[in-house]
Amino acid sequence: MPKPIPIEKVQTGIPEFDLVLRGGLPRGRIHLLEGAPGTGKTTIALQLLIQTRADGKKGLYITLSESAKELEATAASHGWSLDGFALFDIVPIEAQLDRQQSVLYPSEVELGETVRLIIDRIERENPEVLVIDTVSELRLLAQDQLGYRRQVLALKQFLQGRRCTTLILDDLTHQDEASDLHSLAHSVIVLEQSERTYGAARRRLRIAKMRGADYQSGWHDFAITRTNVLVFPSLIAEEHSSDFEQTTMESGLPALDELMGGGLTLGTTTMLVGPSGVGKSSIALQYVTAAVKRGEHAAYFSFDENFKTLGLRSIALGIDIEEAVRQERVGWRRANPSRLSPGQFVWQVRREVEDRNARIVVIDSLNSYLSTMPEEKALTLQMHELLTYLSNKGVVTILILAQQGIIGDVQNPVDLSFMSDTVVLLRFFEAEGEVRKAISVVKKRTGVHELSIREFRLFPDGMQVGPQLMDFRGVLTGVPEYNGSVETLLNGRGEAG
Repeated sequence: MPKPIPIEKVQTGIPEFDLVLRGGLPRGRIHLLEGAPGTGKTTIALQLLIQTRADGKKGLYITLSESAKELEATAASHGWSLDGFALFDIVPIEAQLDRQQSVLYPSEVELGETVRLIIDRIERENPEVLVIDTVSELRLLAQDQLGYRRQVLALKQFLQGRRCTTLILDDLTHQDEASDLHSLAHSVIVLEQSERTYGAARRRLRIAKMRGADYQSGWHDFAITRTNVLVFPSLIAEEHSSDFEQTTMESGLPALDELMGGGLTLGTTTMLVGPSGVGKSSIALQYVTAAVKRGEHAAYFSFDENFKTLGLRSIALGIDIEEAVRQERVGWRRANPSRLSPGQFVWQVRREVEDRNARIVVIDSLNSYLSTMPEEKALTLQMHELLTYLSNKGVVTILILAQQGIIGDVQNPVDLSFMSDTVVLLRFFEAEGEVRKAISVVKKRTGVHELSIREFRLFPDGMQVGPQLMDFRGVLTGVPEYNGSVETLLNGRGEAG
């Protein structure tokens, strides 16, 4: 059986997009980039030509929808210069006699003459990378669909005889005829922009077709920033694995480690479940601090709490999280649910693990992460893939889930406990006229754990976990009752009795 011929690739100037394309756009082929106006077609095309210029290759941008000055303004908004590759506009604008580029009035010519002008400019410039923006303008000139297809086919045949990689943009203003280009192009890349009820719009792309070349299928989130385009390839957990010993990660508190059956096993997910204010984030911080003291890197993703508040609370617990972040021993990120796409969040987690070797990842909280993706099915699938990835990399993952309500009938807004290897339940209880806190482990897949309930408190000099409390009733119903001796409870000094 003959070996497949290697396909030469052209880099797009967007490294993560090249990952989706498995190395870039196949060289010498025609690629269709389609999407509604405002989805980012022109920006991606400009990045391609800027990369072509950086590679010392010749590029040509032919625009039928914008003038050269408008293109230059678009590039300037991103801090880019268009010097070094040719611009040629064919746009219906008012006379600009001092312009160097040719000006044609599409309303006064036939389609064949416009295509001829495009071909002449390509022959004159002889580019290695070509952008045509947009083919929708050619449709406006066509007298009929057959004539339009014939001229586009002639343009394709002309380009196939050259070593030119071509990117054709289509704004889908004539969607009934847009599918004709799919059969003519070697590749079809689709851009999509959807508006949220509140917050930033979500941008996605996918490779609908790519003849004879491998690519990563499915939708991939992307963002357009002030200086560049960022693509966030969707995660395939099975592509990421590592060899690690399934040892345990300790918290630095012997009583808490006893409760957990020795600690949290590497490559597992632990969910901390409880009402607001019961101490879930504090327990997560305890594990983060212990990891940093051992010289390991930790990552903390906060959807609910800003860094200043977290810093003040950490100091009250005897943990200086701010200093650890300054020394880059902890990667702390504030995740804004209204601005962040799910794909971008997953990519940020991957960067902490792959670039900085994070051994523990905290996501605080799942409630707010849920708001980044209202479709629960999609959330569950994406979270499952992320947790599988972290497990394959030997990372200890801590998920925080805030239950609705404070006391009594507290409820879970979403049940993802089936994806967790360990579930830790935290509850308030009343004893001796005081509101206290209890902690228990209700599930651990990777080993034995205590079945008892312990009290814990947060003190200025750190967290304290007390001995086993044997006289609780109703903890799992959400209305814990303590009928034991006061001597077994923690006093103000963090000691029992």
